[in-house]
Amino acid sequence: MAGDVTVREIASGDLEGWTPLWDGYNAFYGRAGATALAPEITRTTWQRFFDSAEPVHALVAERDGVLVGLAHYLYHRSTTRIELTCYLQDLYTAASERGRGIGRALIMAVYEQARRAGSRRVYWQTHETNAAGRALYDRVATHAGFIVYAHDIGSGSP
Repeated sequence: MAGDVTVREIASGDLEGWTPLWDGYNAFYGRAGATALAPEITRTTWQRFFDSAEPVHALVAERDGVLVGLAHYLYHRSTTRIELTCYLQDLYTAASERGRGIGRALIMAVYEQARRAGSRRVYWQTHETNAAGRALYDRVATHAGFIVYAHDIGSGSP
């Protein structure tokens, strides 16, 4: 389990430990090699964690001084709620640490951060093929049945 893991807010000195986790997360979703994120996206994402004007936040899981997981989340307005809604955008555990409760610990920590911020909803999305992740998510949240659509502006029709 994650008993010997500490979940905490990210610190500016965590870049070296965060980067391999971030790269692993992106590779999991097919963003590696020729399809990797541009370096400026990673730099901007990192900088946003430390900009108080940004609604983007990060938590890390640490074991024995080594970062083993990350969670990135943000707050936004909603047309169906008065309080802010929390979107858990990225969740990742190092492959060597999976099945030890780290993902669950990170989700629970995001729940706590959202509660402290006055948010009453945390939501996220994952790929339908993420069976291991979905097994956890089914235990800690409710699948509401929504299907996500996306369109990158400037990529053609419509």
